[in-house]
Amino acid sequence: MDAMQVFDRRLVRRRRDRAAATMDQVAPILADCADRLLDRLDDTTRRFSRALEIGGRGVVAPMLRARGISSVISTDLSPAMAARAGGLAVAADEEFLPFAPESFDLIVASLSLHWVNDLPGALIQIRRALAPDGLFLASLPGLGTLQPLRQALAEAESTLRGGLSPRVSPFPELRDAAGLLQRAGFALPVADMEEVGLAYRTPLALLADLRAAGEGNAVLARDPRTPPRALFPMAAAALPAGPQGIAPGLRLLMLTGWAPHESQQKPARPGSATHRLADALGTVERKAGERPN
Repeated sequence: MDAMQVFDRRLVRRRRDRAAATMDQVAPILADCADRLLDRLDDTTRRFSRALEIGGRGVVAPMLRARGISSVISTDLSPAMAARAGGLAVAADEEFLPFAPESFDLIVASLSLHWVNDLPGALIQIRRALAPDGLFLASLPGLGTLQPLRQALAEAESTLRGGLSPRVSPFPELRDAAGLLQRAGFALPVADMEEVGLAYRTPLALLADLRAAGEGNAVLARDPRTPPRALFPMAAAALPAGPQGIAPGLRLLMLTGWAPHESQQKPARPGSATHRLADALGTVERKAGERPN
């Protein structure tokens, strides 16, 4: 198996096809996450007119249009999901974007790129599709998301079968996110994390929302056998519950990057400083090993 192939992309597409009919069930959660991401548009005076949204599941495109962006194209691996955007939609694979270079001045990917096998390659294609000084915004579930569920399933399966298989997707770490943007050629890369507070009264409600969102397990290394009948009840009983219910944990990695442009700030060249740091700090500059008088 190719080391880059982590997810079954055909299964991801089929699940998103089915989820297109149940997306309204989780639309408030998706809208909250998209709101958090699009808030970053308020931090810039740049105005955008040609936007691409990737995998917005019918939530992101209306929010972009409400912000006055006249041209919004939506794309999704699933044709049915892409059509939910209500405007111009294209069914396309995030790993093979069918757009010419410099087609957009804004690209938004809200909770969609975590199912991509070649994330560095997808980011390179996104950067190429941006016009100079264009903005890229993305959110992905980060490490720690669904950790209680991951742990409960692992312990239950280990008890029942004496081993375990991946049942929750792997998620990236914050420390790697900005590096990925930089490797893809983005300027001024920024990565930060936000905790989204979610709580469910029952484990079944959590699992129902994951199915409704098309977020079922699509890891290629998953166990193809039918799970033991007791697996999910045992895991559900082990999920910790607080005063508000079961908190699944949703950690959003927020990524911001710009297509390079000559007008953007650049780091100063080494040796180009015109003032000494010692003068600015009001201290006396000494040579290495020299003791103060």
